[in-house]
Amino acid sequence: MKIVLAYSGGLDTSVALHWLKERYDAEVIAFCADIGQLESLEAVKQRALDTGAAKVYMEPLTDRYLSDFALPALQAHAAYENKYLLAAPLSRPLIAQRMVEIAHQEGADAVAHGATGKGNDQVRFYTSVTALDPGLKVLAPVIDWELTDRDSEIAYARKHGIQVSVTKENPYSIDTNIWGTSIECGELDDITAAPPARAWQLTADPAAAPDTPEDVAIGFEAGVPVSLDGERLPLAELVRRLSERAAPHGVGRVDIVESRIVGFKTRGIYEAPAATVLMAAHAELEAIVLDRETLHHKQAMSLRYAELTYYGYWFSDLRRAMDAFVGSLQPQVTGEVTMRLFKGGCTVLSRTSPNSRYSNRLATYEAGDTFNHAAGAGFAYVWALPLTRP
Repeated sequence: MKIVLAYSGGLDTSVALHWLKERYDAEVIAFCADIGQLESLEAVKQRALDTGAAKVYMEPLTDRYLSDFALPALQAHAAYENKYLLAAPLSRPLIAQRMVEIAHQEGADAVAHGATGKGNDQVRFYTSVTALDPGLKVLAPVIDWELTDRDSEIAYARKHGIQVSVTKENPYSIDTNIWGTSIECGELDDITAAPPARAWQLTADPAAAPDTPEDVAIGFEAGVPVSLDGERLPLAELVRRLSERAAPHGVGRVDIVESRIVGFKTRGIYEAPAATVLMAAHAELEAIVLDRETLHHKQAMSLRYAELTYYGYWFSDLRRAMDAFVGSLQPQVTGEVTMRLFKGGCTVLSRTSPNSRYSNRLATYEAGDTFNHAAGAGFAYVWALPLTRP
């Protein structure tokens, strides 16, 4: 038997690799997607080989992740429960897509992941693989094995000489990529307590951030971020640089008790410095280039788009249809937005666009006002008619 395993190098996937080999007498091919995570990927590759992987695929997929997954979510303003910018959920369909491709290439019988039975990812991987190849078997060793908790996993790892970074002293489950970082478990399970300082991976404590604000100008062309302070940059480099500038100001922190796919509440903390600034800037630009009805419809749709992403329905017809709608609006979203980064905040200073619908002559209350006030009075009468009684 041949199995392609989505391998991150963490506790669950490292134990899963060894367990799959034993349980199925299988040849396990480890796949690790390079999507800008913080960890040393060479160390992850070596860990996979040391743990018994027959082969390791380690591929640079950052550009594909940003262009095909993060960018559409940015343009849709997808924020789950209006807070979480979905860095991890956006990566799962890409990982699943590439796993299916590798399985076909290698003639594998199954793909596997390290998600737990009550986690979101086991749903995301299953739905994505099923959408792409319903005949491919999806294995979930963390659900199937006899290990009952993280302590027993750690004990299993030690017994079999598997090197993992998780210990009782460092209990966090951390997932990182270029778009953001997810941190769960440990002390974070206590929702009455603030996250410990050591839990945050990218951003400075806003209280300790610089006392001087920093301004950054972001240029967009057809909805795509293309420049920082006038310097044109490839998208991946732009995201990296913006993250490096926003993180020291404590921008992009989220502490949320969220509604998981499987029905219960869980607490997680997330960091997305660049994504937070880009989404705020993109929204400001759309506010001046889209008409009211289109803007309001898109704002209402954003929550649904975020739900589909979070739920693992990336490869659904509805998500594709939403992308078609959002994409049809993006040619108007061209211009520049200047944002101020300060003490955890990200506020707009200015926005300009050749497609702006804003008219100072109509909006002003000063001399030069061109609005027909008499027509406004008649409009108010007509507008109120549905509320009148005969």
